[in-house]
Amino acid sequence: MAKLHPNYYMLKARQEELISRKNNVNTDFYNGIFERYENPVLTRDHVPVEWRYDLNPETNPYFEERLGINAVMNPGAIYLDGKYYLMARVEGADRKSFFALAASDNGVDNFRFLRPIVLPDTCPEETNVYDMRLTQHEDGYIYGVFCSESKDTSSNDLSAAVAAAGIVRTKDLVNWERLPNLVTLHSPQQRNVALHPEFVNGKYAFYTRPMDDFIETGSGGGIGFGLCDDITHAVIDEEKMTSIRRYHTITESKNGEGAVPIKTSKGWIHIAHGVRNTAAGLRYVIYAFATDLNDPSKVIAEPSGLLIGPREAERVGDVSNVVFTNGAIVNENNEVFIYYASSDTRVHVAKTDVERLTDYVFNTPLDPYRSPDCVRQRVRLIEANQEYLKQ
Repeated sequence: MAKLHPNYYMLKARQEELISRKNNVNTDFYNGIFERYENPVLTRDHVPVEWRYDLNPETNPYFEERLGINAVMNPGAIYLDGKYYLMARVEGADRKSFFALAASDNGVDNFRFLRPIVLPDTCPEETNVYDMRLTQHEDGYIYGVFCSESKDTSSNDLSAAVAAAGIVRTKDLVNWERLPNLVTLHSPQQRNVALHPEFVNGKYAFYTRPMDDFIETGSGGGIGFGLCDDITHAVIDEEKMTSIRRYHTITESKNGEGAVPIKTSKGWIHIAHGVRNTAAGLRYVIYAFATDLNDPSKVIAEPSGLLIGPREAERVGDVSNVVFTNGAIVNENNEVFIYYASSDTRVHVAKTDVERLTDYVFNTPLDPYRSPDCVRQRVRLIEANQEYLKQ
């Protein structure tokens, strides 16, 4: 029988307590749109002990952590055979990320890591991978679209990088086929790319985020939409803009597609992220909009402002004041689970349903874009409520 360090059992017991604790709705929060839960659903402490420690006392006599984990964040999400799966971005202490699959029976707690995902290593220049969106496509495959990062060899700046959209596919979440990266003929770089779950005019459809360089969108106007004939050699010639960046809004600096859009009777609902600059740095929030069922490039509803913003402990972490999503699940009861990371550190869940989310997206007033118009909009609401209360 293998001899194990006493602290192994201590760590395993702590981890089991963490994983198995019930995650209750946060009753201090209410907005009628969604429920927040008290605890994160995935953290670095959820990562199995065996993934971090050498258990052999001969090679690790002090039971030291050999391959540390810094953060768990930004998971893609998919619902299969009654289970909730998250494809998490796991960032090692060495800053490099890898993908790891975790699963839960109820979607709000008891998430357990199953295995790291070893992708086919077909891009020798690729240094880092992260933020996979999972799409169950009508062609029968599950696709993962993720950011593939490489060093920008044209620059002497050691931090200069190039972002591309990597594509993999599977039918069992175990065996993955790597396809060539997405090519966009008129955009130098791409990240935050998601694959639409249905064919559009017989073609594969992608939501893109055109960028001039690795950090700045530059001339990129917002969330793009493009079609390609062959996903095994995906090339997009034209990118139409859907949700665009606007001055003095939550999307002023940049925005990007989040979760794969949700199909409803009134349109495709998108849960995206918006970024604005502040004196404390970039602030990321989550917002929603809807596009037409028959033309997913056409925006038909844009509720004003943010849907989810960082609150309390969510505001603290590696990159503070950030919430970010690239995964949501709709189950057979039309419940919607939005998985979001806070401050590039941990993963949370917010829960709503298709009916409430649809009501929010289609009945929340538009942003008037000017303070005088915003206050008039609010006064109208107050006056209408005062009249109603007199009844």
